[in-house]
Amino acid sequence: MVEGSMTQGAGQGPAMRTDTLRDFRVPVTEPAAYAVSAGHPGEAPVYGEYPAYYDDDAPAVPPQPGYAPAPAAPPAPPSAAPPASRPVHATSHTPEEDDFEGYTPTHRDLPIIGRGALGGPGDTVQVQYVPPEAASDGPGPLYVVGDVHGYLDELVTELHAQGLIDTERRWSAGNARLWFLGDFTDRGPDGIGVIDLVMRLSAEAAAAGGYCKALMGNHELLLIGAKRFGDTPVVSGAGTATFQAAWLLNGGQRSDMERLQDVHLQWMSRLDAAVLEEGHLLLHSDTTAYLDYGDSIEDVNDTIHELLNRGDADITWDLFRKFTKRFAFRDEGTGPQAVRELLGTYGGSRVVHGHSPIPYLLGEVGTEDGDETRGPEAVDGPHVYAEGLAIAMDGGVTMAGKLLVVQLPLND
Repeated sequence: MVEGSMTQGAGQGPAMRTDTLRDFRVPVTEPAAYAVSAGHPGEAPVYGEYPAYYDDDAPAVPPQPGYAPAPAAPPAPPSAAPPASRPVHATSHTPEEDDFEGYTPTHRDLPIIGRGALGGPGDTVQVQYVPPEAASDGPGPLYVVGDVHGYLDELVTELHAQGLIDTERRWSAGNARLWFLGDFTDRGPDGIGVIDLVMRLSAEAAAAGGYCKALMGNHELLLIGAKRFGDTPVVSGAGTATFQAAWLLNGGQRSDMERLQDVHLQWMSRLDAAVLEEGHLLLHSDTTAYLDYGDSIEDVNDTIHELLNRGDADITWDLFRKFTKRFAFRDEGTGPQAVRELLGTYGGSRVVHGHSPIPYLLGEVGTEDGDETRGPEAVDGPHVYAEGLAIAMDGGVTMAGKLLVVQLPLND
């Protein structure tokens, strides 16, 4: 529950698509001793995420003038002594996750939209009480939202179209239940505005008898790492990297970093990684890496929170690296079995995930010469695949696709 008010930037400026940061390179050095898994031989780096731009012989990028990340604040001491280290389960991989092509489906650039001038310190969002509706029989309808990536206007449009918010961006869905699947920032113009909206809707929905909740995506881990650790070297599967470099390469917006506050960091750090809702196993990433952290949803969430709260750069990087993996369910041969492994461990009859844009799952993104017969704009709904066991929810909003807000269960 958010109380009082919290600072928020002013409204968006004119949206303009620009080229993604393609030529950013991180110098490679010899890996240092690393207590957490540093990846497997041949594992692709996580920079760039959709395409992973990395070259062992690439020169270091000179510092960009006029910007320096805020110094990393030491993590707040926990209210009680941390629990004893939980044993992390042996890694369970599928061929897609260790395959370099699984990280780099194409070498197309992704657009990044810039935003206008920031608002002044007086810009606030007030959390208002919404009178609860009369008691109803059971919970309200269940909705899920795919990756938003800073596209606040598109999110507001889709939430309003589904009757979840009114014209003043206030919760208007009574006892409805709304889950965001993670990745609120980066690439789009107003990631902090998205977080502020979700935090406020969480309070308003709860007051109305429903709820608005969110899962942790790999971009939440990336932003937390960039803020906490900046240019501190971490050991990646392809050498030494930094969160700051990876964040910039993955579409990090400087306006988001400038507006990022402790309340946002605390909120992101407490997000769960998995949840089971009416037979739907909700996850951010289409990977089996969740199995590394526990045999139950509660264990997974507790373990990830405990690891993240250690304030260790290498451990946080390892979390980010694992949840950046993708396409574990895509292969017709091994994909359904990977989904069944997750469902058999955590329960449910279907996995619902974001993370991997549907155009990439479908192989419908054209070549670099512009020969596209069907682009991201053709995506108009979720993608059901892996023998009907998986539902993909990232419509590719960063690629001029659709930001998906969908009611479950699907009528397919």
